[in-house]
Amino acid sequence: MGWDERVAALFRRNLQPTLTYWSVFFSFGLCIAFLGPTLLDLRCQTQSSLSRITWVFFSQQFCLLLGSCLGGVFKRRLAQSLVALFASSLAISVVFAIIPLCHNVVVLAVVMAVAGLAMGCIDTISNMQLVKIYQKDSEALAALHFFVGFGALLSPLIADPFLSDSNCIQSNSTLNTTSNLPHIRKTLVPHHPGNLSHYELPMEGLVVTRVSYAFWIMALINLPVPIAVFFLLYKERLVPCFNNGSRPLLSTDELAMETQPAEKDDHSITSQRDRGHNDLFSCCQSKNFRGAPYSYFAVHVAGALVLFMSDGIIGEYSGFIYSYAVEEPLSVVHKVAGYLPSLFWGFITLGRLISIPVSYRMKPATMVSINVVGVLITFLLLLTFSYSVVFLFVGTACLGLFLSSTFPSMLAYTEDILQYKGCATTVLVTGAGIGEMVLQLLVGSIIHDQGSYSFLVCGTIFGGLAFTFYTFLLFFHRMYPKPSSGKKMPAVRPPLE
Repeated sequence: MGWDERVAALFRRNLQPTLTYWSVFFSFGLCIAFLGPTLLDLRCQTQSSLSRITWVFFSQQFCLLLGSCLGGVFKRRLAQSLVALFASSLAISVVFAIIPLCHNVVVLAVVMAVAGLAMGCIDTISNMQLVKIYQKDSEALAALHFFVGFGALLSPLIADPFLSDSNCIQSNSTLNTTSNLPHIRKTLVPHHPGNLSHYELPMEGLVVTRVSYAFWIMALINLPVPIAVFFLLYKERLVPCFNNGSRPLLSTDELAMETQPAEKDDHSITSQRDRGHNDLFSCCQSKNFRGAPYSYFAVHVAGALVLFMSDGIIGEYSGFIYSYAVEEPLSVVHKVAGYLPSLFWGFITLGRLISIPVSYRMKPATMVSINVVGVLITFLLLLTFSYSVVFLFVGTACLGLFLSSTFPSMLAYTEDILQYKGCATTVLVTGAGIGEMVLQLLVGSIIHDQGSYSFLVCGTIFGGLAFTFYTFLLFFHRMYPKPSSGKKMPAVRPPLE
């Protein structure tokens, strides 16, 4: 289904705001995917173990959740929203610029926490501003999340030429040599070459890695984004020194009058969507639970657990696939392994594009079933062919494809079960965010203790749990009472996440 004339007219009338919100989500994607391929270089730079550097992932994801809540404070007025977006997108460039100067893992974690806050604000504000403009038309929102995938695809490609081929170059004049990490590791642990990740790197003094140039390039690439936000501020006459009689913010009522067709339908759909976008504390009020059957709670919990696992898999796989590939038994060349995160995010992006036309022909429940079964089968095949580099690339592409539409399909399916009356969006988004944060930390600790092979074992377990929780959701769907009236709310396709 293409855009109709009304949506096309809306797009032309709001071209600059739409492109600006898309561009800030490019910043989001750029920032979310660079840690995976640069992880070993950052270990060298901070002279830390894998279990310690994993806390950098945790700090970013935890503050991303906080930033999403903080972004809700700025969503009501355009001036506040755009200033927050300007500060957030500029902060991402600053973070990229100073990462090479962080030689302590705690300092690096603090810097990534700032990046997480900025990403959370971008996530909330950009989504809400586009919802105000396009309301029930989700194509612009799907394109928004395409830019996440594009940024996530690009950042590993930028980093790849600068990855350090296992060498940590020390700047200390008394240690003016190049340390070959594989040789040192094999000398330390010849009896157990597969479990290399938890040994401290035997280095002193500052460590210089060429990946610093990649971070500075990403900082420069991102700079046009805050400039674009500033121009939007200027166009809306919201820059104080250029404000010659400020124009009020574009209101939803004004938009509804301009875009006409069915005001009542749009208002009813938007109000139902807003109900799902309430904050978690509003959803937890006792008045929402009066007279609700147990299956009401079960649907929320089962749906959140499915996304806890699926989004957690996205986080841990993109974060550690590079580290897994360069170690035994595969021992992939570092620059070749650097393409794996890009391949993963590339197929997530492709899958999101494919899922838009497919979602009009296939029920959300069917799409989720295909996704969770596909993820589990792919992990089982990756375990079976764990010595095949070729299948690692094939499996990575398949995983990206299956995981790409799991979030929006699960959200649509759960909202449909609840007839848009629950807090599914809030609960599921929270579950997905916590899963991405917790599973990265958990997998990093397990790899540190048990070796790189446990990476695929963890993925298989998480895929099996996602399938199990989805089976429970199907059961609770059967138990959930059907709507009493024949009149059903029109389906609103949620934005791709």
